[in-house]
Amino acid sequence: MSEPVPAPSVFDRLTVDVHLDPAAEQESLAALAEALAESPRRIPSRFFYDDLGSELFERITRLPEYYQTRTEAALLHASADDIVRASGAEELVELGSGAAVKTRILLDAMERADQLLLYVPMDVSEGTVRRSARQLAERYPRLRIHGVVGDFLLHLEEIPAGGRRLVIFLGGTIGNFLPAEAREFLTHVGELMSSGDALLLGTDRIKDIARVEAAYNDSQGVTARFNLNILRVVNRLAQGDFDPSRFEHRAFYDSDHDWIEMRLASQETQTVRLLRLGLELEIAQGEELQTEISAKYDEERAAKLLTDAGFEVLRWYTDPEDLFGLTLARKSG
Repeated sequence: MSEPVPAPSVFDRLTVDVHLDPAAEQESLAALAEALAESPRRIPSRFFYDDLGSELFERITRLPEYYQTRTEAALLHASADDIVRASGAEELVELGSGAAVKTRILLDAMERADQLLLYVPMDVSEGTVRRSARQLAERYPRLRIHGVVGDFLLHLEEIPAGGRRLVIFLGGTIGNFLPAEAREFLTHVGELMSSGDALLLGTDRIKDIARVEAAYNDSQGVTARFNLNILRVVNRLAQGDFDPSRFEHRAFYDSDHDWIEMRLASQETQTVRLLRLGLELEIAQGEELQTEISAKYDEERAAKLLTDAGFEVLRWYTDPEDLFGLTLARKSG
């Protein structure tokens, strides 16, 4: 009688590719320079996520005011089996994976359905990718993990090819894009998918303004620290001398566009130098730097976004309070 074949070791099943190369850094610097030349000045939200930024965001997701993460997690628990069945996927690709906490709900459902072969997390924080990949490799003894350290705005082409896939973009992150940018991004995602692959998109719902604003102005000040940390990231990248203590976090809802904005307001007139950009910024007292928008969606708006980007909508899921939505779509053609 033959002995059972042992499961491959953690290290045999784990690969991490790092694509934060000098060329990508130059692209990031160019995007930063362009955004700082706008009026009002802007710092792209991609610069939130160094290792500290990722850690602070994970803390934000556990705050009592921040309903998005726990609501989306509950929604995933309720719908994961149906999502896995409808997608037919055996591989899970996650854009902006972070600590992959909610991801485990889908991985568990894929394992129950005997459809779990490969997980591809993509995130800009190398430390976060390596840590979560190791944890998941230990949790799922036969799962292969191919981590990609990179910016999903620059490195989508670095995602390895594979079989039948479910690509997930959760957390309402699509709301950080302007409408035209969101359509362009999802179109590009679709171009890299195979016919029959599925996409799961998480969108924060249009709702009571006070509840939304409270989520971005938490009582513990964690969101303020997260927002201010973007200046430290910019300092490292662009050899800048932003002093975060001279700025104040602000977040407010824009009803005309159905999005919330995060900004950093200068507490005094100041000069900021960014040596690698050759820039010297004169910032007036009270001047605000925009760091993020977070657009809110209803079912119709989410469906139109996906169909315009070349997807066929399969399912729409929302929670009992109608706070958050998940849309499952398939690549058309």
